[in-house]
Amino acid sequence: MKIIAVDDEALMLGVLTRSIIDALPQAEVHSFSDAKSALAFAENHHCDIAFLDIQLRGSTNGLLLAKQLKEIYSRINIIFVTAYPQYALDAFAIHASSYLLKPFTAQMILDSLQNLRYPAIMGIGKRVRIQTFGLFEVYVDHVPLHFTRTKAKELLAYLVTKQGAQCSNNEIIATLWESKLDSMGLQSQFRHLVMDLRRVLQENGVEDIILRQRGSLAIIPSKVDCDFYDFCRGVPEAVNSYQGEFMTQYSWAEFLNGYLAKSNFLHQD
Repeated sequence: MKIIAVDDEALMLGVLTRSIIDALPQAEVHSFSDAKSALAFAENHHCDIAFLDIQLRGSTNGLLLAKQLKEIYSRINIIFVTAYPQYALDAFAIHASSYLLKPFTAQMILDSLQNLRYPAIMGIGKRVRIQTFGLFEVYVDHVPLHFTRTKAKELLAYLVTKQGAQCSNNEIIATLWESKLDSMGLQSQFRHLVMDLRRVLQENGVEDIILRQRGSLAIIPSKVDCDFYDFCRGVPEAVNSYQGEFMTQYSWAEFLNGYLAKSNFLHQD
């Protein structure tokens, strides 16, 4: 996870940076004393959270910088850290996650990180992001996951739709090979498929997203960031991003897409 901190006062920037690192030691924190440098960094690096002072030297202030950052990455979480309370309404008008007044405390920083506007979408501590709207895709640390077998990818997609429920081997086989009768050969194919999926996940250090029990498999929803799960929770960003397409490469997903379309209509209504 990459976090940027922007404050034109060197002392405050140092305090802010240390507070962020203390609250989220696994994060990568980049500090900037001016908006131009922060913006240049964001244009070339994925950024998850931005801590911004509002009063900055030069022609750009923190509010304008926040808008520019959102143009680059619409789901970035903006946290303002300022000595001026009068800009709070402007800050929340551009969907800021938090508005902290100086002098801030370490607990205030920690609370702001635990109450982000896009907590599930940004997935603090979650390396796996799953996209279901449109084509099904899986990303680990923002890099597309490569599957040697397309059927292994489809297996993971099916587990995602079950939202953590245990799926029996027979249920999965009947779905993924819907036109074939069960047989010893098909059971063997399935076992190799599970082995292949586990190998891919292990090679990328994310094998813990799958729970395997005797005769069944399940995904662990709390370990992944998924637009489908966000939609089901009513997260506005996910609801708005659904455009009537869900795992379009899989015919068995059409029924669930109909459910999502109906739910989307109810959300808008």
